[in-house]
Amino acid sequence: MQHATPAAPAVRETLERLLASETFGRSERARKLLRYLVEREQAGEADKLKGFSIAMDVFGKDGDFDPSTDAVVRVQAGRLRELLQHYFANEGVAEPIRIAIPRGGYVPSYELNAIRLPVEPAPEEHAEAAATLSGSLEEPGMADRAASLMSPVVREPAPSLLRHLQFFWLAIALVIAMLGVLILRQGSGALLAGSDTASTIENAVATGSIAPWAPIETLPLVYIAVKADSAEAARVAASLRAGLSGFDTVNFIGRDADGPPDPVTDAISFVFDVLQGPTAGDVTLELQSVATGRVLLSRNLTAADSTPTTVEDSVAGILSSAIPASGTIYNYIEQSGLQTGLTECLLLNDKYYLDQGAKTHEAAYRCLENLVNRDAKSSLVYSELAALHLETATDHYAYPAGATIEQALSLARRAVQMGPTSPYAHRAYGYLNSRLGNSEESIRWMHKAYELNPYDLSMAAAYAYGLIFAGRYREGTPILAHAAETSSAHPTWWDYGLFVGQFMTGDMNKAALASEALQATPTKSHYLAARLIGAKAAGRDQLAHELVNQMTVKFPKFAADPRATFVERRYPADLTDRLVEALRAAGLGNAS
Repeated sequence: MQHATPAAPAVRETLERLLASETFGRSERARKLLRYLVEREQAGEADKLKGFSIAMDVFGKDGDFDPSTDAVVRVQAGRLRELLQHYFANEGVAEPIRIAIPRGGYVPSYELNAIRLPVEPAPEEHAEAAATLSGSLEEPGMADRAASLMSPVVREPAPSLLRHLQFFWLAIALVIAMLGVLILRQGSGALLAGSDTASTIENAVATGSIAPWAPIETLPLVYIAVKADSAEAARVAASLRAGLSGFDTVNFIGRDADGPPDPVTDAISFVFDVLQGPTAGDVTLELQSVATGRVLLSRNLTAADSTPTTVEDSVAGILSSAIPASGTIYNYIEQSGLQTGLTECLLLNDKYYLDQGAKTHEAAYRCLENLVNRDAKSSLVYSELAALHLETATDHYAYPAGATIEQALSLARRAVQMGPTSPYAHRAYGYLNSRLGNSEESIRWMHKAYELNPYDLSMAAAYAYGLIFAGRYREGTPILAHAAETSSAHPTWWDYGLFVGQFMTGDMNKAALASEALQATPTKSHYLAARLIGAKAAGRDQLAHELVNQMTVKFPKFAADPRATFVERRYPADLTDRLVEALRAAGLGNAS
């Protein structure tokens, strides 16, 4: 081990991976204790890490706590040490930093791990991993096994210095070779294969499709070009940079695009031009395709839109309509036939959330599942697959068979481990925890997702949704309402969250308006219930009567006992009671 002091951000990233690991997944006490000890030590409060303060802050003991008769802190600290040792010997064997709690105290220590050279899994290991997930995670615990099998196999390096040097020079040679290929492709366009490959590339150029060598996890590239010299333009550009760097759905390049556009290599590259607006103080933003120069989006921000207090909201609205899978860039990619691997899956995933049914769900799931079988390394793949797996378990879709929330949680943990700074991974893990009834954990993870990218309105919406379904209606509802107002379009789950928040805060007019937006998704029993309650509140008795009949036919189990569904979905008790009462008042005869 190397005993240099690790940087604080690296320690925090390691901590997040630990907390999301399989090892710590079943011990909430160990997670709370570890987070408390590391965060206090990192805040410079190591001297306060005493048994008495830990007992009060972590385990809820009062001032009468006596460590001589109550060994809770010592016992839990011992358990924590065992879990840390197990983690770093198994899941965390390749972690760059190791965290320990030395015996005789509670102050964490950190050590830099010796360099470990990752070795590609043997072919049979790849085959076993693929077979495991393609079996649809049908058996309990299978998702855990699939995730572990698809982890890079890490082996201890041989002690010989010569062997280390051989690996080093081999890596250098590979990098040089790859750079040579890249230069050839981007420069003269010289072909590196025979006539079949040449034909493929010529066709790609002719049709504008994505380069045939693009990896399955290729994401759109986005640049910024500042072409205006004003304080307002500088603020807008700074906000663009901050926002783009937080989106998982694109790769942000922090420099201008180099050289003339190439119709193949730049097929899914885009640039935000920051231009002088039509009047003094205005700034115009134009989003263009690098390859074709086509303007996909043009927005003019007035001086009032780009003040220090308003610019973040202005840019957040633009980015949230342009960058996610539901936005301008992905629409252009789909319309131009440029989908490849991950972008295609994200488009299918977005279609599911706009039209939630068994067919759209299975299409998105199978697409992401295929990427996992092809050894995808993107945390985005696992975070979106985790959410879809949860939908299977809670909405009883046929594919994959036997899905459980615990399996979905395993996929979400994998996402966080692969992307410790990914907003999407944090959101997925928070959402999973909310469905398990872990409200505190859910809100913490969703808030972290929001902090990682406050420019993505979907992260703000997810955080607000978590607050609402933790019973904190007055906190969450304004955040969700603001996200919906700022966004040019949003998925229906935002409207359902708004319905619940407005319903529980007593604004039935706004609750009824939110419920009307759910008519585009008739395949969810709880959406239909919201529409029924909204119709009754708006005095639309004929519509309410039709909705009762529709619910009785389509969802007889829910109609007979709506309370059971709300309990299964881990709704707060007060929300469950109010919804059941409102459904009964709206004419759902057997509401109980």
